[in-house]
Amino acid sequence: MSRLDELIATFAEKFRPREDGTRLPSHHANCLGCGEDNPHGHRLEVRRAGQGVVAEHTFDHRHEGAPGIAHGGALATVVDDLYGFLQYLVGGPAVTRRLEIEYLRPVLLDIPYRLEAQLTSRKERRLEVEASITDPDGQTVLTSTAVFVLVDVGHFAAAYARTQDNASTSAINGTGNLASVPRKPDP
Repeated sequence: MSRLDELIATFAEKFRPREDGTRLPSHHANCLGCGEDNPHGHRLEVRRAGQGVVAEHTFDHRHEGAPGIAHGGALATVVDDLYGFLQYLVGGPAVTRRLEIEYLRPVLLDIPYRLEAQLTSRKERRLEVEASITDPDGQTVLTSTAVFVLVDVGHFAAAYARTQDNASTSAINGTGNLASVPRKPDP
């Protein structure tokens, strides 16, 4: 069974109604944001909170940008993944269409932060969402808005098939790593 087949097999369980305070399941085991098997991941543990979701997260040395400060890309990854948990509340898979982040204060390493996200609007397949991250003193350090689009399982199947085709082509051509990718000479 492929990773895609495993993901699809879990959809019915993942998209069932959940009580307030319930921990929500990870998107899949290798998810960069919440997967428990990804050695580079954030391993978010997210709970339902009313019509939104919450998590506590501590950024560590793997997420460092400037010394002692979490990298903005790590913050964006966590926020995007947090939004992904809202799909469990709306009853179907969704993908990011637009993500905007306002970095208000440095996010320091080795300090627990509170992450919150909620759905602000739904128009057919379009979901508008917002999120924030606050420090232990209650200061908001990041705000975000995003647009997600509900999709069907065919969206993931088509993308997975393309990645498998690319992997096969790379193996046939012997281009499975960047060292073998032809490059233009420097001018």
